[in-house]
Amino acid sequence: MNETRKPVLTGGCQCGAVRYALYAAPHNPHVCHCRMCQKAFGAAYAPLANIANADFAWTRGQPAVWKSSSVVERGFCANCGTPLSFRYTDAARIGFSIGSLDNPAAVAPEKAFGTESKLPWADAVPGLPASTTEGDIPAERLEQLRSRQHPDHDTERRG
Repeated sequence: MNETRKPVLTGGCQCGAVRYALYAAPHNPHVCHCRMCQKAFGAAYAPLANIANADFAWTRGQPAVWKSSSVVERGFCANCGTPLSFRYTDAARIGFSIGSLDNPAAVAPEKAFGTESKLPWADAVPGLPASTTEGDIPAERLEQLRSRQHPDHDTERRG
């Protein structure tokens, strides 16, 4: 597909094999605490938003899809495992993982769903002692560290 519209937001997986674009503002940004989302993201909750199918496009590669229930498909990168999408199979909208956006700070959750499975310690996280990533890595390891993560913008596909 040769898209001529200008994306509002873009995103993709950690390795860069799968990329997507949003051509309208996202709708219903939220976190989902349900047990299925916890397992799909390997996290306490899943930050998600959605958009009309017509305003969403995969721009590089295609996600692998797992049908996590009789009515839901979850898309993820088959190479690196990044969770990318959530879609009710009969819906005219697709959900996407906020963390996979190139600028995830642009979409702040406004609601929490699935709170019956909310982990009892989730509300305590903001009050935990904090440090930066580099502040926790010893200098000798930091010198050796070479990230393989795709940058937070589109690039030509490598290798």
